[in-house]
Amino acid sequence: MSAGDDLTPDERARIAPYVTDPVGPVFALTHLPEAVKGALFARYSRSANSVRRILLDEFIPGGGAAAAGGPEVGADRAREFFQRVLADYGDDSVAQLGGAHVAIEGVSNVLTKVIEWGRLASYLEQSTRYVPYDTQLNGRWKYVRPPGIAADPDLLSSYEQVLDDSFATYARLNAVVCDHLMATEAPATDDAAAMRALRARALDAVRGMLPAATTANVGVYASGQAWESLVMRLRAHPLAEAREVGDQVLTALRHVIPDFLTRVDREDRGERHGLYRRATDDRATTMAASVLDAGEAFDDGSVVRLLEFDPDGEARVLAHALWPASGLPLDEVRARVLALPHSERSRMLAAWADGRSDRRERPGRALEATEYLFEITCDYGAYRDLQRHRLLTLEAQPLGATLGWEPSPDAEAAGVADEFARVHEASATLWRDLITVVPDEAPYAVTMSHRIRFAMRMNAREAMHLIELRSQPQGHAAYRRVAQDMLTAIRDQAGHAGLAALMHYTDMTGQGDRMAQERRTEARRSTP
Repeated sequence: MSAGDDLTPDERARIAPYVTDPVGPVFALTHLPEAVKGALFARYSRSANSVRRILLDEFIPGGGAAAAGGPEVGADRAREFFQRVLADYGDDSVAQLGGAHVAIEGVSNVLTKVIEWGRLASYLEQSTRYVPYDTQLNGRWKYVRPPGIAADPDLLSSYEQVLDDSFATYARLNAVVCDHLMATEAPATDDAAAMRALRARALDAVRGMLPAATTANVGVYASGQAWESLVMRLRAHPLAEAREVGDQVLTALRHVIPDFLTRVDREDRGERHGLYRRATDDRATTMAASVLDAGEAFDDGSVVRLLEFDPDGEARVLAHALWPASGLPLDEVRARVLALPHSERSRMLAAWADGRSDRRERPGRALEATEYLFEITCDYGAYRDLQRHRLLTLEAQPLGATLGWEPSPDAEAAGVADEFARVHEASATLWRDLITVVPDEAPYAVTMSHRIRFAMRMNAREAMHLIELRSQPQGHAAYRRVAQDMLTAIRDQAGHAGLAALMHYTDMTGQGDRMAQERRTEARRSTP
């Protein structure tokens, strides 16, 4: 029987509002609630019928409808299904089959990193490169005043004084740096792309004065399962802002995908899981205090430290590339590859990966056969961008002022380095005052130029993606340096020159070139 042959002409007509094709073998579901879509696909595992037949027989009362029905179509049936499968049976996989878009607005840059921690979701965050923070809203600069600080009038006064000055100085210096760049680097001819690039560069130069309390808007799309995990994580977080937003997200989701979130409030599920996560963090803090000196600090000035790698990593990658084409066990293939001269392995790796036309073309999963552990110390602004890479393992130390801050070369060139430094010194002083009173909220006061230490463990395929993407000339100088130093460590310290050579779309030049990218964008816009 071919696709659609199990339906009569009348049934095809009734199913038409809910599928993009009532006959063909490939079609999309439309005009249906997310819960119904998820339940329909979940039925694949225990039914021989097509989705169209299941929809007609099980989810649409009376066997179909003449027009698109909206939220009520199949909702009761889907609710019963998810109650049975999710709540009673605990089959989490079906919660991956529906999702929701949620806008989260006016939250701090501290909280955006908490929100964006989950791997199985998509995020888009307001950019400090294209959105200036030089205007007030209702007479107030755009930053969060967390409840612990707000509860103490003296603490709040100090907090607002420092952050208000940070924003006011940011607004003033942005104009100064922009004028300097226009005067020294703008082309003689009217060049809209160049102007955009220089304005973006000015914002990059002064963003470091913005505190982590600065508000941002985040758009999130996630499956029901990912939303459940995010809500539980937010509601168990030590930050009051996180817990409040977690409740608000749950309220919003219950308007659109309520059937995927029935376990969040259950004592034996959401509450217990959230409390367990919180407890493990608390125990780690306690144990660290018992064996480590809390006041001890280490900083050798390095940006990237390669702490772990596999000396035979290149051989492992080559073995995994060859193994699918062989009839041999993997360990035997590895042994034969290891017996090859190093030069021959490098030649074969290059031949295997040959033919890439751009950085988006990456060799296969054989590159995942070896991995690297990097410890990175860079400014918080760069961390915000690097943390968005989620096909790896990332852990971070709390944001603070103990590791110092990164100067801005463009601010120095514009003659405003002293004011830049004054803002950061005031931020560090405020952080030291807050850490003894409201330690969880102290990071709100720290600027984006202050340095943070974090670790990233990734395989060579993800390293290729991150290094090539973040080293591009149009990127921010801070994370470009991280990407470049990572490649150097892979090549020189790990001795993986063959793998490093595969990452040939890495830009190792010192000076970025946002202007060239803007001109390419302008050219695409003007092309009919």
